[in-house]
Parts: sequence; C-alpha cells; structure tokens
Amino acid sequence: MHKAGVLADHQIEGLIAEGAIWADQPFATGQVQPASLDLRLGRVAYRVRASFLAGPLRRVTDRLAEFTMHEIDLTQGAVLEKGCVYVVPLLESLALPAGMSGAASAKSSIGRLDMLTRVITDRGTEFDRVPDGYEGPLYVEICPRSFSVVAQTGQMLNQVIFRVGQTILSDNELKALHAASPIVSGNAVISDGLGFSVDLQPEQGTLVGYRAKPHTGVIDLSRLGHYVPSDYWEEVRTDDGHIILDPGAFYILVSREAIAIPPDCAAEMAPYLAMVGEFRVHYAGFFDPGFGWDGAGGAGSRGVLEVRCHEAPFVLEHGQVVGRLVYERMSETPTALYGREIKSNYQGQGLKLSKHFRS
Repeated sequence: MHKAGVLADHQIEGLIAEGAIWADQPFATGQVQPASLDLRLGRVAYRVRASFLAGPLRRVTDRLAEFTMHEIDLTQGAVLEKGCVYVVPLLESLALPAGMSGAASAKSSIGRLDMLTRVITDRGTEFDRVPDGYEGPLYVEICPRSFSVVAQTGQMLNQVIFRVGQTILSDNELKALHAASPIVSGNAVISDGLGFSVDLQPEQGTLVGYRAKPHTGVIDLSRLGHYVPSDYWEEVRTDDGHIILDPGAFYILVSREAIAIPPDCAAEMAPYLAMVGEFRVHYAGFFDPGFGWDGAGGAGSRGVLEVRCHEAPFVLEHGQVVGRLVYERMSETPTALYGREIKSNYQGQGLKLSKHFRS
C-alpha cells in the first residue's frame, strides 16, 4: 500500500502498469505529470440540456439518455459553442484500490480560456471528485463560457491527482515548511492554508489584467502561440490600485505574491468564499511539486487568477486577499518536477494568458 499523500509520477505509472488505470488508446508521452495524470477527450461529445451529476444510484449513461440533445463526432475536431453544455466520455477509466481517491481539475490553459470543465463519475455526488476505491469510466462536462472552441479526441483538458489517507498540511506544518524554505514572497498569511492576494499595482506600467471580449471567433485548442490577444481580450489598466469587476465578465489577473511548491508537496487552490466578494477566483486549481521552486527554475511564480464576477459590480483593491492555497504532502518525491525538467509553460510566470495566444 502507498504511504499517505498525493501520488507522484512514478506511482501513477505503477497504477497504469497494474491495470488500476487503463485507456481505450495507448497512453501519450507526457500524460503523467509530477503529481497528476492528464485526461484525454474521447470520440464523441453529447450536447445536453443541462449540467448534471449521476447521483448515488445511477450511471452517467443513464442521465445522458435523459438529457442528450444530439451527438458530435470529435475524431476530426468539432466546435463546442459558448454557453452550451457538453458531456464527453474520457479515454481513461479507473479501478482504484480501497483507500485511494481522486480529485480532478481543469488544466491551467483551459481555466485561462474560461472553460468550465468538470469530471463526473458513475454514482457521483460531487464534481471533480473520484470516490475511494472507484471502479468505472470517467466523463468530463464542458461548458465554454467566453469563447467557442474547437476540440478533438485525445486533447487533454483536465487532470486528476490520486490521494491516499490524510494529505493536507495543518497550519502549524505549513508554518514550519515556510520557516525552513519560504513558500511565498513577503509575509505568509496562514489560516486554513496559505492566503494570497491580487496585484493591482505592478512595478512597471499600469497593465494589471485582461478581460474577455464578448463577441469573438473560435479558438482551436490545438493551436499554440497562434492567436492575437487583442482579438479576444481587452487590457485592464489602473493607476490607483483598484478595478471594478463587471457582473458576468471574465478576467485574468495575477497574485501579488510569488508562490513556491517544494518537491515533497503539491497544492490546490481552494474554492472562493462568498464572504470575500461577489466573484469566483479560479477554474484550474492544482499546483505541481516544483511550481515556482528555485531548484526547478522557478524562483517564485505568481499565481494567475481566473476571475468571474457574479451578480453585483465589485471593487477589487490591490492587496485584497482573494483565495488560499491548501498544501498537501506527497506520498513520495516525484521523479520529475514542474519546471525545467518537463518544459512547463508557466514556470516563473507573471501575468500571462493561456498558451494559445502569442506572447
């Protein structure tokens, strides 16, 4: 049995070798990340009337029979339209041993495109959670919010981590970790995780973020470094340290703090709390071991914030705490860390759009 913690890359590869993770197609190079497994889209997307969970006694296919409007072939690529909801069977399936569970999240580039993508399971009662000992297929619900996209079989929009036992570091353990090797620049605000705030006073210039334009062309998820940012985004600038978030608008902002994840830890961005304001803080929530860590070429990396404002306009101030990182212990140290070793896209990042846009 694995030691308590989040499974590392070589342990995930062991699950594949044992048949606890299997797929309809051979696994792709680079699919196993330092502390997670990238999940691939299957061959068909089901356009459904509404988002759903299977519920404790039902399978996803039962619910698809109720809610499917039509099917879309993804093998040659197809447009998933903004504002519509789709369910796609993934190529990977699981047969987890007792005592092991999973947690899924959108990949960074997908969150930065304002795509709501959530993994669902048979008999599931929560999004993005794979129950202890789960055996069965995986599905992803996709709802593009700002841009219509072209998606294709085999593309990796989501990732899953695997947990054994108690993984979350207590506040005292997190303080000790920070004292041994700083995990954040400046003062560490530690309370149920590591608090982080928004940067609205950059050292140079007045650019603090981007706001998605409401009427744009499609984005082909296979095209990297291809799109002109100004065709899809408006620059957000301020010289007085605050901005007003508009209801329904989507923003890319950046944390004031530079964050580091040591090799023996992973982290998850906790869901926003309604008491901090009328907005959602993130879509993509995992930070791999080595993110921002100096030994992996990071020297501290900012956290990019994917922000959607809700019902009321909201004033966001420089330095306002907008979320927290929950650190988790690894079961073992990964073979490869996020950063130089796997040519990660966002190591050492500041304010940055997804990899589909030109620098």
